[in-house]
Amino acid sequence: MIRSSGLSFVSFAVLLGCLSNSAVAQQFVEETGRLPSQSFYSNQLSACDFDMDGDMDFVVADGQGYTSQGSALQVRLYVNDGTGQFSDESIARAGGVTGWFRGVEFGDCDGDGDPDMILAQDYFTAPVLLINDGNGFFTDESASRLPAQRLSSARAQFADVDQDGDLDLAFCDSGTSSRFGSNGRTRLLINDGNGFYQDETNARMIGGSTMSQQMDLLFFDADNDLDLDMYVGTRSSGSTNSSRLWTNDGKGFFTSTLTAGGDFSVYSYDAGDIDGDARLDLIGANGASGNREKLIKNNAAGSWSDVTTWISPNPSADDNDSKFLDFDNDGDLDLVIAVLYGSRERMYVNDGTGQFTEDTSLITGVSDATLDIAVADFTGDGRADIITVQGEGGNFQNRFYRNTGPFDTRAPLIAVTGLSDADESGRRGILARLSDSYTSDRGFDPGFVRAELRGTTGKIEMLDMVWIGNSIWRADIIAPECSAGFEYRIVCSDRSGNIRTGDWEQVDLGGSGLAGDLNSDGCVDGMDIAVILGFWADTTLPCFDLNGSGAVDGGDLSIVLSNFGGCL
Repeated sequence: MIRSSGLSFVSFAVLLGCLSNSAVAQQFVEETGRLPSQSFYSNQLSACDFDMDGDMDFVVADGQGYTSQGSALQVRLYVNDGTGQFSDESIARAGGVTGWFRGVEFGDCDGDGDPDMILAQDYFTAPVLLINDGNGFFTDESASRLPAQRLSSARAQFADVDQDGDLDLAFCDSGTSSRFGSNGRTRLLINDGNGFYQDETNARMIGGSTMSQQMDLLFFDADNDLDLDMYVGTRSSGSTNSSRLWTNDGKGFFTSTLTAGGDFSVYSYDAGDIDGDARLDLIGANGASGNREKLIKNNAAGSWSDVTTWISPNPSADDNDSKFLDFDNDGDLDLVIAVLYGSRERMYVNDGTGQFTEDTSLITGVSDATLDIAVADFTGDGRADIITVQGEGGNFQNRFYRNTGPFDTRAPLIAVTGLSDADESGRRGILARLSDSYTSDRGFDPGFVRAELRGTTGKIEMLDMVWIGNSIWRADIIAPECSAGFEYRIVCSDRSGNIRTGDWEQVDLGGSGLAGDLNSDGCVDGMDIAVILGFWADTTLPCFDLNGSGAVDGGDLSIVLSNFGGCL
């Protein structure tokens, strides 16, 4: 005989159902055991496959002290084993590099194909540039590569601001005391092409002046012209001291304006297309009055609208960071807010038009002091996870939230494409602005991005594209003016294997339509023979590969000779 334990079968089934529903609803489950136990004062993190083994690692900028300088701390490098379990390899990979770090970002500054690391330091201390050896081991080369200057900096970012094919650098700088100072200005350093930098702030940031308490710096394409504009966020309040948009003229010269009025005590900005109109909108953590998030919509013709009321609820809270991510895989960007001294990070569902409503059931509730948040597929299962870093209060244990929700089945979006002007060497860049299911200061981490070129022969040439700043990739083509034009398209994938193939875009270069007229002077002559001989055996210039054989060779010379003396 079965005896009753006081809980009927029906009651038990109902309870089990409730527990199952709760488990299903909680999409982001805390699994901090994936991270090493630590208690360092962490300010910001950046996710990157810095050891180039195919999985996402991350680095944390640690630095003790809020308003007054504490102890110098080691920069922390956490290496992924491929499944989302991390080990601290800081000493082995960057041993001896300590400081009062507030920001860390990655970019290939020396053009050798691996991600280097920039560290922004507070308390009027020189920034640190670490060069990657290709396997994720870093050497401090700041003294030789950066100008000798001390900054009070909360952020640094890489971007190719002058469209010359290399990554320049920008820094917040609040002056001679700390990031809360009032006598600094944003700094812009230009790359010489080999990863050595010169400060050109005064010449390039037109109308620049001192800016107090700079907390964040974000590069993004604000006006859909495929150059990188700059947004500088400040903790100062009011219209005169508010965060400002610096608009790039395409050559790396910037002028500043406000967007949608002033903001208040902002700590960070993030850019993402909230309503599907192919324009990047902005969210400022703590940027609206009353310590609320500020949401700014990017309209046509360079206008901006304050749509803070589109976030519901939008409580008064001391929030420090935010990220967009499509956690329900419905094709629009949802939102996560990093909450300082809260019971959980706040997650908002986008209705597709940019209206955000909080869902408190989606993430494990944890009381901590989050200063920064990163989103990426750390476990390699096709879903974007969350890592938060802790500072200012609590036990400083950074946290991992595994995404158990829907898999990412949506391919990246190709928002804008175009061709840069030719430089003095005849080089042009095919440019593309891409987006995927989450945002970061570098956009997203693709599986691959390439440009495919098709000339008059019909043969398709494939060129790998390289990242040049938030959401923008570039492929160089040399002297394409040897033909009347060509077609190109962008093909890209995310790390989940979802592939997007763009439409063919026609480029009319105004070159010669006469076969063999390689310098477009209207005649086939000795100069065209010189071009063939100058690029003999080259396999990278489809423009001079007249017969589509894959190389500049005797077949191409024969075409020139057979048309020799002809003129348009």
